[in-house]
Amino acid sequence: MAQRQIREVGDDILRKKSRPVEEIDEKIQQLIDDMYETLKVSNDGIGIAAPQVGILKRVIIVDLSSEGGEGPYKLINPVIKKAKGEQICREGCLSVPGVLGDVVRPKEVVVEALNEKGKKVTIKASDLLAIVLCHEIDHLDGILFIDKATDFYDADEEEMEDDL
Repeated sequence: MAQRQIREVGDDILRKKSRPVEEIDEKIQQLIDDMYETLKVSNDGIGIAAPQVGILKRVIIVDLSSEGGEGPYKLINPVIKKAKGEQICREGCLSVPGVLGDVVRPKEVVVEALNEKGKKVTIKASDLLAIVLCHEIDHLDGILFIDKATDFYDADEEEMEDDL
């Protein structure tokens, strides 16, 4: 496993649509391992998509274990099959450091994908897991949370408020 450089807003690769994974080979396995390592060493990261490490493949990792939740989910070719409800959440992104924004996301989603072993999985998610899945799948289509956010906040100021 190796930590990869996280691409930041302004890098053209973040605005491109990712290609489906045709075969889960050693290169894809290495990408998944490297993405997971990169996510683990990031500050407060709970999700990452392949374009964020410069690879235009439809691969995401979501890990809410640091938040007391589920994960890691290592998903290949994820697709949102159903979405319902609505929630407004304050999102941040490893590729948009220092910025938070309010985004409207579905309250519940059903996502189908392949796991890292190539087995089809279905994830029924709500609340934070639904948010992160939608956020990471957006990355695969070249969409950043700042494209959908209605209000923006300085992440450093938010952290200071949390410390009070």
